[in-house]
Amino acid sequence: MIRFPKFITTLVVVAITSAAVAQNENSRASFYVEQYKDLAIAEMMRTGVPASITLAQGILETGGGQSDLASQANNHFGIKCKSEWTGETMLHDDDAKGECFRKYPSVEASFQDHSDFLKNRPNYAFLFKLDPTDYEGWAKGLRKAGYATNPAYATKLLRIIIDNNLQQFTLVALQKKERIENELFVSHDEKNRVQKEVVYVEKEEPVTIVAPKVTTVTYKQPVSKSNISYTTGEIFSINDTKVLYIEAGTSLFAIANNYNISYKKLLDFNDLNEVDILQKAQLIFLQKKPKKGSKEIHIVEAGENIYEICQKEGIQLVSVLEYNRLTKGMEPAKGERLYLKFPAPVSPKIATNEKPFVVSSSR
Repeated sequence: MIRFPKFITTLVVVAITSAAVAQNENSRASFYVEQYKDLAIAEMMRTGVPASITLAQGILETGGGQSDLASQANNHFGIKCKSEWTGETMLHDDDAKGECFRKYPSVEASFQDHSDFLKNRPNYAFLFKLDPTDYEGWAKGLRKAGYATNPAYATKLLRIIIDNNLQQFTLVALQKKERIENELFVSHDEKNRVQKEVVYVEKEEPVTIVAPKVTTVTYKQPVSKSNISYTTGEIFSINDTKVLYIEAGTSLFAIANNYNISYKKLLDFNDLNEVDILQKAQLIFLQKKPKKGSKEIHIVEAGENIYEICQKEGIQLVSVLEYNRLTKGMEPAKGERLYLKFPAPVSPKIATNEKPFVVSSSR
């Protein structure tokens, strides 16, 4: 019979035990995700807290749903009472003995309070400026903002997110929200249609109902040589993308709020830097513009700059720059051909006497 040294036997036992512990942790995490993924997605759509972060924190704080706080107080995120808490409480040993923790009537209430806790406390405000898919930034930001005292807190969250592919639930929430936004656009379109329907008065003469303070602007499409009128505040489509024509002096924050779009997304959709009040009337897209135009070429007219062309054609600024071998700040000369679907054979001539568009610059 072969006898192994004692230290080798010990190493084997430790390895087997560690593997069993890891497998058990993964199993608990998977079960936790299956139970609460829908709650995390719903909370992301309500408040903007990434679903991946919510699930990772829940798994870490509860040990996959096994902690005393989770089972006895429905507290899945280790939130302590704080001075503003008026609900039920539970004493639990944490950083100190017998600390006060919040007790919830349901797991749903715990998830909602966690989202509100992050959303409403000023030390976490910077997190909501991050892209919701930036789970690394959120994990490190939570640690920086003081959510937990453990210096390895961010590292642990990241490991849980990666091991359990939690990012997929953030993406699901984003897709669901986009679908809802699209449905809102449809309802807005329907409302506009109904408001403009013809009604009849005594002599059966048709009268069109027109909303007050409506402004109509016209500009020429150089390729088709046709005039197109756009009415301020009315949703229409360019390159299969929802868009409004907005007057100077309009607040982009108000537009974002009115159409249930984040301010950051509205800026991204329109290749804008941070700006609130528009200095000039322009087209504002409510959806992300495509990378390709609806036609192949745009002929540059006098006074047009490349940003305005991208808005008129409904195409991303970065794509037009790449197709035409241009860099930010370069403006094509009058009469030059800008390619909108594929790379140009040569770069267009650059205007020497026109200033680049500054107010609405690329992000």
